[in-house]
Amino acid sequence: MSLIPEGYLDLLSREKKIFAAVALTLTDGTPQVTPIWFDWDGTHIILNTARGRVKDKVMHRGGKVALLIVDPTNPYRYLQIRGSVAEETEAGAFDVICDLQLKYRGNRDYPKRPGEVRVTYQVLPQHVQARG
Repeated sequence: MSLIPEGYLDLLSREKKIFAAVALTLTDGTPQVTPIWFDWDGTHIILNTARGRVKDKVMHRGGKVALLIVDPTNPYRYLQIRGSVAEETEAGAFDVICDLQLKYRGNRDYPKRPGEVRVTYQVLPQHVQARG
């Protein structure tokens, strides 16, 4: 059963092009926040990045993840999701970034960069706050 309240599932839909702000804790204990494309499979928040980036390094070591997803039509309505990485895979990760490109930009033509290895993370929500 999903922790996401039914009245807020629209914020996770593919029809809305909302960025998530993902917050991670670096090894020195400092926070790091960045906007990111995301998807929702009904159970997990799906994130995709490239190997070697800060997001990848932190999530790869099993760090906790927090996301803030704000309704662009009402900034007082939002989801705060805290969870942990449930799965990490390079298999099919380029297809996932192409799917995200389709969601956010309307085409699957994500540029393939030489030497870049894509990785997909599934984040399992463990604590959810819905406001607004």
